Parts: sequence; structure tokens; C-alpha cells
Amino acid sequence: MSDRRRPDGATEPASRARSGAIGRRLPRTGTEPVTAQSPLRLRLLLSAVFLPLFVAGAAFFGVWAADTGPGDSPGRGTLVALAAVCAAFVLLAAADLVVVAGRLRRERGAPAPH
Repeated sequence: MSDRRRPDGATEPASRARSGAIGRRLPRTGTEPVTAQSPLRLRLLLSAVFLPLFVAGAAFFGVWAADTGPGDSPGRGTLVALAAVCAAFVLLAAADLVVVAGRLRRERGAPAPH
């Protein structure tokens, strides 16, 4: 645990009472700046670009899996797995869009929708 120096030179343990969005946060241990932020506009752009691509991929692999007969290569299981992976990425990209849009709205000081 990191220690903090008091004005008199003595050390005291860092407080663990700071609460984060989920539970308690541990004290900072790295050298990153206190105001470090991820590039929100880049995340927004990447999510907006890849969301429709993953939707198209999930649909493509799903239709291909439905048309696959016995003995075809690649097999139905492989195509279903690829469709499921694309669908999982769709959910991640959509969730990231929602989170990033909310953070950008908060940064601009706009009121959140009710």
C-alpha cells in the first residue's frame, strides 16, 4: 500500500475510502496523470464504423450456416461460432457507443435525457 507524507514528514497509509462507480477504488500506483482520459471521439468513431460491419458479419455467417448442408466445408458449427463471435462484438460496440455518448454528453455539460 502506498503511503502519503504529512506536512510534519510522517507517513500515513493512503485512504481506501474513496468510492468508485463500482465498489471501492484502490489508491493510484502508476505514473499516469490524474486527468488521464481515453480518446472518446476515436472510440466513438471506431464503434460507429465497426457496429454495422459486425452486424453484417453476423447476418452473413448466420445465413451461410443455415444454407450449409452435411459434408460442406466449412461446417455449420464453425459458421455458427463465427456468427456468435460477430454478435458478441455487436453487443460490445453498441455498449461502447452508449457509454462514450454519455461521457461526451457529460463533458459538454448537456443534461442527460430523462
